[in-house]
Amino acid sequence: MRGKIVTVDAQRGEVVLDAAAIPGYMEAMTMPFKLKNPSIISELHPGDSITATLIATDASDLLDQIVIIAQAKPDYKPSFYYHPIQPGDKVPDFKLLNQSGKEIHLGQFQGKVLLMTFIYTRCPLADYCPRMSRNFAEIDKALAKDPQLYRKTHLLSVSFDPDYDTPQVLRSYGSSYTGNYTKETFAHWDFAAPSKNDLPALLRYFDVGATPEKDRTITHSLSTLVIEPDGKVYKWYPTNDWTTDQVLNDVKQLVAKQGKA
Repeated sequence: MRGKIVTVDAQRGEVVLDAAAIPGYMEAMTMPFKLKNPSIISELHPGDSITATLIATDASDLLDQIVIIAQAKPDYKPSFYYHPIQPGDKVPDFKLLNQSGKEIHLGQFQGKVLLMTFIYTRCPLADYCPRMSRNFAEIDKALAKDPQLYRKTHLLSVSFDPDYDTPQVLRSYGSSYTGNYTKETFAHWDFAAPSKNDLPALLRYFDVGATPEKDRTITHSLSTLVIEPDGKVYKWYPTNDWTTDQVLNDVKQLVAKQGKA
């Protein structure tokens, strides 16, 4: 879920959140939420915008996996701000190292509809990175059934864990999701990671919060994009509630639009 903190109650270990709607679960509303880990409450302040995982229980709704994506208090304003993604935004030509150890860049996919999502291979949360990769696997198989759509599209999964997600790790991870294993050519779906130096700028632009934890996991938000053949954002899905049918429909609309141009 996403929302803006209204008040913080350290004694109760809860925050009042002006929360965005969660389709199929709750409408947008302002209400208190307890933290699964109250020890982090000192890091939260009124006005902060956050993403979090909502754990619904009979007793109360708990917030976990909290990522601050925009801070509000003047004395701890960050030195940078996340990019508010809008349709029509021109995507920068970020460089990445793919599963084959080859440097690729986003500009090389112009002329095709680019589907892009963010993952890290060690993610333990089934509804986060594994769900994004399963969805992309379904999309890849669906596109392969239509030669025209297949030729005019490309998939890209970007890791925000370049230290661990080396080309070898990404190759193993990617081939397991395509189901082709050692026979995978990665001609239609790349798995890649930026350099450590380029990672902060890439995460800021694509609105991905990623905080390394002591147990070597990464607390993170999600970001999935449909990018037009001219390199501009067509759709942005900032949560995990998008469906493969939605994205396939986006692709079909863009390919049809390209055909009329």
